[in-house]
Amino acid sequence: MTAPGPAPEPRQRLHPLTPLLRSFRMFALAVAAISWQGYSNLGTARWLIAVAGVLVVTLTASLISWLTTGYHIVDQELRSYEGLLNRRARAIPLARLQSVEVVRSALARVFGLAELRLEVVGGAKTEAPLAFLTVGQATALRARLLAAATAARGTAPAAATATAAEGEPESDAAPVEEQLLHRVANRDLVISQLLRPQWWFVPVAAVMPIVFFVSEGRISFIGVASTLTAVLGVLLAPIRTVLGDWGFTVAAGGDGLRVRRGALEKRSQTVPLGRVQAVTVTWPWLWRSRGWVRVKMDIAGSAVSIEDNERTGTLLPVGTVSDARRLITETLPGFELTTVSISLAPRRARWLSPLAYRVLGYGRTEHAFVVQQGLITRELTAASLARVQSVRVRQGPLERRLGLASVFVDLAGGRSVTAWHRDVNEARELANDLAEQARAARRH
Repeated sequence: MTAPGPAPEPRQRLHPLTPLLRSFRMFALAVAAISWQGYSNLGTARWLIAVAGVLVVTLTASLISWLTTGYHIVDQELRSYEGLLNRRARAIPLARLQSVEVVRSALARVFGLAELRLEVVGGAKTEAPLAFLTVGQATALRARLLAAATAARGTAPAAATATAAEGEPESDAAPVEEQLLHRVANRDLVISQLLRPQWWFVPVAAVMPIVFFVSEGRISFIGVASTLTAVLGVLLAPIRTVLGDWGFTVAAGGDGLRVRRGALEKRSQTVPLGRVQAVTVTWPWLWRSRGWVRVKMDIAGSAVSIEDNERTGTLLPVGTVSDARRLITETLPGFELTTVSISLAPRRARWLSPLAYRVLGYGRTEHAFVVQQGLITRELTAASLARVQSVRVRQGPLERRLGLASVFVDLAGGRSVTAWHRDVNEARELANDLAEQARAARRH
């Protein structure tokens, strides 16, 4: 007789306060929908009865959702269950896990809770978000999932970690030391958002109603409303960025790269080592006088970011080239930002890109393929050769007439890095060399 295997792990529920937090969101939206017009039509007493009814319904729905939701780890899968009438079960192979993020909204922080978000290979959105858990449960589960994912991929298991968001209590698991790589000064973050070209439109928008009043002799409601809308649109973007990246820190731990940020909503993301497939360094025009750059990383298999509309994560919201170089070395080992040599496009490419051809170029190192573009806002993207999926040479009709071709280097998730408008013979040779380098890098 064979010995029985280990008993399956019991199914876990979310925190008991989860129905309260979920119903608060739905309740606030429902009350906002019926508030003004409903209050005037129903009167105070009926309006309060309607609000109470909405509260009961939302609380009941949230409670039923909590009772029918659970998760547990079986073998090398995270399984989650939800739904009463339509039962849904998800099984996420931990070998496909790319990164795990602990998110703490302002409301969740009041109750000491957190949400766990998982990114997996090929996911179009965050998989199986677990909301809500205590901070200790969330950090301990994150450490366990990352360690199990490392083991499932057949590499040496990473040390189990339990790192909470900065300033938050640790879990019961044994703490693991981490090395702080960089901390962004909040003052630099604010100044960087003030150096946005959008601010130039604020005086213009403010002057327009005054000009209209002087010429017409009256103030237009449409003019004032459009001015306020334009000003709010300019203000909201930098404010959202500052609040989102407030207290930004990057640290290296046994389980990967740890990024923490956020003022109102605390975010703590762990990216396993080796999952970053490309980094993009940006030199905004107004930042160049201060020597500042911005760095974003493309994480293999991560879901599309709602904020950036692409598969990216912020590695450095603002900092010097020296700061960027140090962080990029951690994410793309062997790549040196300050020593890469760029080969510019031939002069005849000006017929296709009259101004930008002066900065279009590419470079190669032992570990990365690098492209440069952008006339006003300069961008340099370095793609890991070990993450290259395919290499293509493409010629448009105008490129054929000019003897040019573009080389597309495809990464996971539909991301491509392109060397635009190269000499056709150079492009074909480059594509063959990159394919060989990519195969060698993957074997290594």
